[in-house]
Amino acid sequence: MPSFTNKRRVRHSATDMFDLVADVERYPEFVPLCESLHVRRRVASGEGVDILVADMSVAYKMFRESFTSRVTLDRPRLSIVVEYLDGPFSRLENRWTFRPLDAGGCDVEFFISYEFRSRTLGLLMGAMFDAAFRRFAQAFEERADEVYGRRAVAGESAVGSD
Repeated sequence: MPSFTNKRRVRHSATDMFDLVADVERYPEFVPLCESLHVRRRVASGEGVDILVADMSVAYKMFRESFTSRVTLDRPRLSIVVEYLDGPFSRLENRWTFRPLDAGGCDVEFFISYEFRSRTLGLLMGAMFDAAFRRFAQAFEERADEVYGRRAVAGESAVGSD
């Protein structure tokens, strides 16, 4: 089953990056393939953890699919976990972690693993999803630069790995 991990050192704080990724309603503005995103339900625990259920539609040319996920936004741990609930996948797991750096900025780690329910759909959309996931971390970093500015962190430059 396909999976992808990306770890990037970015010039923005871990809390800023967490906030950016947690702002799921904005995804259609900059996330590759994301056509729409609607939050059905949001529950705050009072402990800095919010859980939301969201419907996301992805589209590319004539292909369009929607799926529902449970998103756990864990601010104290600076992590976001996405659990698949319904849609074209048989399995989807997605995690974000944000680790502050002493010199400023943070390390952002993005992991996704998925499998389409239909082998045919997997063959048709798999390569497109792989290419989009490889651009996700970069899209979020570029969005952070746009939202928070391109401030430099002493002695650091952005690095990425596939």
